[in-house]
Amino acid sequence: MTEATQRTSDSGVSIWLDDLSRSRIESGSLQDLIANKNVVGVTTNPSIFQKALHEVGPYDPQLKELGKVDVETAVRELTTTDVRNATDIFREVAEKSDFVDGRVSIEVDPRLAHETEATEKQAEELWAKVNRPNAMIKIPATLEGLPAITATLAKGISVNVTLIFSLERYEQVIDAYIEGIAQADANGHDLKHIGSVASFFVSRVDTAVDKLLEANGSDEAKALEGKAAVANARLAYELFENKFANDPRWAELEAKGAKKQRPLWASTGTKNAAYSDCKYVDELVAPFVVNTMPEKTLNALADHGNGAPSIKGTYEESHAIMNKLADLGINIKDVTDKLEADGVAAFIKSWDTVLADVQAGIDRVNG
Repeated sequence: MTEATQRTSDSGVSIWLDDLSRSRIESGSLQDLIANKNVVGVTTNPSIFQKALHEVGPYDPQLKELGKVDVETAVRELTTTDVRNATDIFREVAEKSDFVDGRVSIEVDPRLAHETEATEKQAEELWAKVNRPNAMIKIPATLEGLPAITATLAKGISVNVTLIFSLERYEQVIDAYIEGIAQADANGHDLKHIGSVASFFVSRVDTAVDKLLEANGSDEAKALEGKAAVANARLAYELFENKFANDPRWAELEAKGAKKQRPLWASTGTKNAAYSDCKYVDELVAPFVVNTMPEKTLNALADHGNGAPSIKGTYEESHAIMNKLADLGINIKDVTDKLEADGVAAFIKSWDTVLADVQAGIDRVNG
């Protein structure tokens, strides 16, 4: 283990890799990251599979085996095979952590982001298809996604809630989670191994807010550049602490074995070269969080990260930053609403590319 990844882990952060591909599975890369960089889980999304399935070669044997199937079936088979194989690699990590970690996430079709029942149906299908207790089904935190999150958890299925940008939406996600666990309990499910994380997106907030600050041009605006995303995430952690400490339903569910839904910091690669390449890891270290990171960020952390606790004692300062942004006329809700819409649209675009690439692969190997 590297000193920095070990320190980050010791400070309470579960390090997950935000990447997966057939070649990564077959090369032994995941085992290496588990052994040497404290990696204890994996997240995927449509953009990650777009990159993976664009590789000509690694998927050809399975495509040949599948024959001339329709492209939707082929994509389902290829992606669930990768996730199933990754969950097997992480199974020991899962068992050692009582299934808190060792999780591998797969996302529902992003085109269903605004369709509650279709999302719920596909979440159940993906869970059955992967058929591993340490999988997680990713569902976007759109307004239509919230009831699907509750319904999926109620069936005893582990859920990674994705595309959360605002504190308002995050609170709704926690409520949807607690309600889902209460329903799972009523349905007779063992609560112990139902896992959930709330994926709160970080760096994209700075990208959006910094543009508005640059347009403002004042000294006050300049002083706030690079501060919105971390402040927003730290306040999400404050909300996490308060909600689970004070929700009257939670204590009873926890006594029955339910585990808190952890905040997961997503979008943690640094997009502005002026900022530290570990910024969205080192500034968000606290107990009981997950940080999923692209390999480039993981390598930066391993090489020169800090890993010391960095959220405790920052709430007052974080509230002050958000108030100063409001004073400058920056409406954070407008920013986060747009980021959610853009996030869904970007994943749909990636998925369309996945379908086109896999169709080309089907045609090529069966030509």
